[in-house]
Amino acid sequence: MKQLLFCKRTGRRQCGISRHRVSGVALIETLIAILVFSIGVLGLVGLQASMTRAQSAGKFRADASSLASEVIGLMWVDTNANLPNYATASCAGYQPCLDWKNKVATALPAGSATVTADKASGAVNIRLTWTVPNEGTHSYATSTSVLVN
Repeated sequence: MKQLLFCKRTGRRQCGISRHRVSGVALIETLIAILVFSIGVLGLVGLQASMTRAQSAGKFRADASSLASEVIGLMWVDTNANLPNYATASCAGYQPCLDWKNKVATALPAGSATVTADKASGAVNIRLTWTVPNEGTHSYATSTSVLVN
């Protein structure tokens, strides 16, 4: 490896670089390349973990919305006299409501549901709650009106 500089010692245009001054440069370059590559890999692993968390959160929100729509559909199809049976207090004695609550418990992690239904006004409030480990508790709430004849 030659360096095209003016050499002070000899006064010539070319001056040779001694071997003891360049030894270890390739090793340092290799270590820096490994360091840069490692930082890149760690960044990709962190990005993948973040994407997985976001995907799971989105799936749970979509499941909660679907489950709330499902119970609202059940209320619309069911007879008018059974609307109060979907309320949380009386749900255990009414099989369609109990089946739906069991579905909530299996579809959402540590999932639970609270439903209030007023037959006189037709007002229905639904709140689904679930807990994701290391992320805390999340909830989805919706309100509607089921018009009774």
